[in-house]
Amino acid sequence: MEWRAEGILLGVRRHGEHAAILDLFTEDRGRHMGVLKGGASRKMAPLLQPGAQLDATWRARLDTHLGAYGIDLVRGRAAEAMEDRLSLAGLSAVCALLSFALPERHAYPGLYARTLVLLDGLGADRWPEAYLTWELALLEETGFGLDLSACAVTGATQGLAYVSPRTGRAVSAAGAGEWADRLLPLPAALLGMAGGDPLGVVAGLRTTGHFLSGHLAPSLGDKPLPPARQRLVDLIALRAQPRGDQGRTQPPSG
Repeated sequence: MEWRAEGILLGVRRHGEHAAILDLFTEDRGRHMGVLKGGASRKMAPLLQPGAQLDATWRARLDTHLGAYGIDLVRGRAAEAMEDRLSLAGLSAVCALLSFALPERHAYPGLYARTLVLLDGLGADRWPEAYLTWELALLEETGFGLDLSACAVTGATQGLAYVSPRTGRAVSAAGAGEWADRLLPLPAALLGMAGGDPLGVVAGLRTTGHFLSGHLAPSLGDKPLPPARQRLVDLIALRAQPRGDQGRTQPPSG
């Protein structure tokens, strides 16, 4: 068995004395593991950073085997991200969430394409908005997508203000009534209309965070979300505060 594809390196773990197991996310093969001989060497360490774009060849005697990788570096993203704390946190969160949420060997071509665009845009002014939209896509691809098209109570498409924490459906201000304080916020950022509002992005991340931790994680054996996601949310929240307030107020949890 053999195939060749480009992929995003999500993680590396040592295997034996000299080898490493690569967790690679590809367009047609999804998340796919394989052993790289010499992958634990100092020479390979700079190449095997999370987020790196690799040209990989996978070989195994049977398709069910772990198999072995041969790789060439197409693009390293970690060195670029090192120049900006938010970019580095974003790169870590994206790779950690993909490794956490996706089953092995299931293709997600749409999510792969969106992830490439997201990682290639690291450092852009409105990158947190793009990241929020990516989390919505991740929830959709894993079966926990939000329905924000109309109010679940009245059917109205205008005046949407909340999200049901149980069903993920939108609720209008009129439809919420006395239940409003039990619902999650639906900021414009979740509807793709952030308009550069960083606080709206933070509110949106609180809502997506509820579904990641309260719906997706339990389906995977109730594992906790990767800490890298919370570190990113905290940093985005900190940067959303007025400059005079930064350093005095603890950022809210996502």
